[in-house]
Amino acid sequence: MATENSFMQPAIPRFDGHYDHWSMLMENFLRSEEYWSLVEIGIPAATEGTDLTEAQKKTIDDQKLKDLKAKNYLFQAIDQLVLETILKKDSAKDIWDSLKQKYQGTTRVKRAQLQALRKEFEMLHMKDGESVNEYFGRTLITANKMRIHGERMEDVIIIEKILRSMTPKYDYVVCSIEESKDWDSLSIDEL
Repeated sequence: MATENSFMQPAIPRFDGHYDHWSMLMENFLRSEEYWSLVEIGIPAATEGTDLTEAQKKTIDDQKLKDLKAKNYLFQAIDQLVLETILKKDSAKDIWDSLKQKYQGTTRVKRAQLQALRKEFEMLHMKDGESVNEYFGRTLITANKMRIHGERMEDVIIIEKILRSMTPKYDYVVCSIEESKDWDSLSIDEL
């Protein structure tokens, strides 16, 4: 039975092969657990030949324990096949850097993916029989993928795309929005 002081541990994001999405979730998770600095910077190493005070030794030991906890979270987030490729990594930073290098993709690959997404965005049109919400969803998914890949896209670009690519059935609605709203201040949610 749970006590008043206990709380549910947030779910550890599982790596499903989509590195950019997973890394964003995992970074947020590790930040909330206060382990991100270890992943980002690593454990500060003492210089050789330096005598450490008891307080400094304690701090380093605390950092090593936190690093083990961060490694544990990373191990729980990945499946056995991925785990076997990083077993020789000594710290959470080493594991994170290795995963990033293997799964994030090269600049050239990311540029090609962004080009494909730009084309997909340009080709988007509302389908006959498709609801407005379904079309908004498809458009926003593509736009958000583009943003993840580094595209700087203002809401007004998405709004213009949606309005110009709806079926003729909605022409009167589009005209009404064009006449009554300032597009530069209109948000996607308001649209």
